[in-house]
Amino acid sequence: MREASILRETAETKINLTLQLDGEGESHVSSGCGFLDHMLTLFASHGRFNLTLTCVGDIQVDDHHTVEDIGIALGQAFSIALGEKRGICRYGSMILPMDEALILSAVDLSGRGILCDALEIPTEKVGSFDTELVKEFWLAFVRNAECALHIRQLAGENSHHIIEGAFKSVARSLRQAVAMDAAFADEIPSTKGVL
Repeated sequence: MREASILRETAETKINLTLQLDGEGESHVSSGCGFLDHMLTLFASHGRFNLTLTCVGDIQVDDHHTVEDIGIALGQAFSIALGEKRGICRYGSMILPMDEALILSAVDLSGRGILCDALEIPTEKVGSFDTELVKEFWLAFVRNAECALHIRQLAGENSHHIIEGAFKSVARSLRQAVAMDAAFADEIPSTKGVL
């Protein structure tokens, strides 16, 4: 099974994370940030990833360090679990409706970390969660997973729906990208021979 465990400790957060790419979508998530827990639970379920995560962070300051550092750890886990990426599909995309919101995502496990984000989240907060942290999470993720990720909002008015649609859409895009391609089972999916 393709999996990775990350232990990340800084002066701001302590994270213990385990990821299995070929899972059933089971998750046990406790970040100290309720909205992020909800999003990561959805992410695991829609990606069919098994995810265990605990984080003790300086949430008395705000959620920024917790959200960013979890993005870093999750990206590192994807990178380690994928190894040299031999036999993977590499690309994935999804247009996902979440009530009135419609979110497109596309991912390339290219070895190059870039985020092209076009979410227009209308409120500054969902509950106590700062919505600007959504971009910080995905930036941290792509830099450490070393993938190109595009997220486009095609429709949407409700901040919760837009963010939830993004997490679900990206999870399903990643699910496609990490899947094994039987036609190329022992090949690295690049003409360069390396990703």
